[in-house]
Order: sequence, then structure tokens, then C-alpha cells
Amino acid sequence: MFLPDAPLPDGLFRFIALDVETANRDAASISQIGLACVRSDGGIETFSTYINPEQAFADFNTELTGIDAGTVRNAPSFAQAWQRMMPLLSRHLMVQHSGFDQKAITAACRAAGLNGPKMEWADSVKIARKAWPEFRGNGGHGLGHLKKALGLEFHHHDAGEDARAAAEVVLLAEERLKCTIEEITGKIKHLQLTFEF
Repeated sequence: MFLPDAPLPDGLFRFIALDVETANRDAASISQIGLACVRSDGGIETFSTYINPEQAFADFNTELTGIDAGTVRNAPSFAQAWQRMMPLLSRHLMVQHSGFDQKAITAACRAAGLNGPKMEWADSVKIARKAWPEFRGNGGHGLGHLKKALGLEFHHHDAGEDARAAAEVVLLAEERLKCTIEEITGKIKHLQLTFEF
């Protein structure tokens, strides 16, 4: 069994940013999941694991992420990893940078025969648009431009690094707008475990 570099964070966090990488154009073909768990003091605990998507890797995706069939040979399946993460994630407000990550998680759950937890999602792209409207038409609000514009340091297209960057975007937006993620998005944190079966 593949062991991630760090243990899965535990406890109650302000929010958790999640990012995925995929093996090909199928949204369900998750090959890596990264988490960035934001503590009440603004500190970030990160977690990343490779996933065996049990699908072929497209050259484009491997070139983008550096992940191939050899990388994930001993990694857990999505179902194995997700069932381990679900208790943590289902009780927090989740952040994704654009809508792709939620779509991929939903597709992977469906492909694995899992309903999974109900989760509340916020989009750090929309949060960034509120905080930095001047970037519209001037570089945009993708992580690539925000990296330069906000001075972020991360390795793009690594799920753990991208999750941390999305979390940092939210923290910087909170600072700039002088309000919390919940106030920016109107979302309420999930503090209870809520599952669909």
C-alpha cells in the first residue's frame, strides 16, 4: 500500500482547500489529491497522495503533472483514499480553484460506486474576482497569474501545491476585503458529519 509523505491532518479547521490532478480527459481519472487545511491561526497543514486511477494516462496529462502509470503503481484506488479522507472533509467548508475539482470528485465517486458526503464548496476563483477585480481582462484569476500577481510560491499542477495556493489566495482575499470566507461567499461551515447512502 502506498503511504503518503505526511499523515492525514486531523481536527477542526477553518476550511480545507482541495485540488486534484487527472490521468486523462475523463474527470473521474484522478491521479493525485492534495489538501490544504487552514487552522484558526492561519497556518496551513498540507496532505497529498497519489491515486491509481485504474485508467490509461494521456501524454498531455503526464507532461503537465509529471505523473504516469509508474508513479501510481502502488498508490491506493480512489475509493480507498476517499473513504479515509471523507470523515475529515465532510465536516469542513471546502475550497476549490474553479469548479473542476468538485466535478472530478463527483465523477470519481460515481465511477467507484460511492455516493460520498454532502460537502459545501466555495470557489477561490470567485473569491479572487471579488478581491482583485482589476485582474479581470488583465491576467485573470487563474493560479498561474495569481502566482505572479500575489507573489505566491508553489509548483503548479502538483495537487498538494495547488491546494495550498488556493488556500493562500483565500487568506489574502480575506485580508484585502477585511472579512471571512463565510462572509465573502455566504457559505456556512459543515461542522457535522453528513453522509449520503
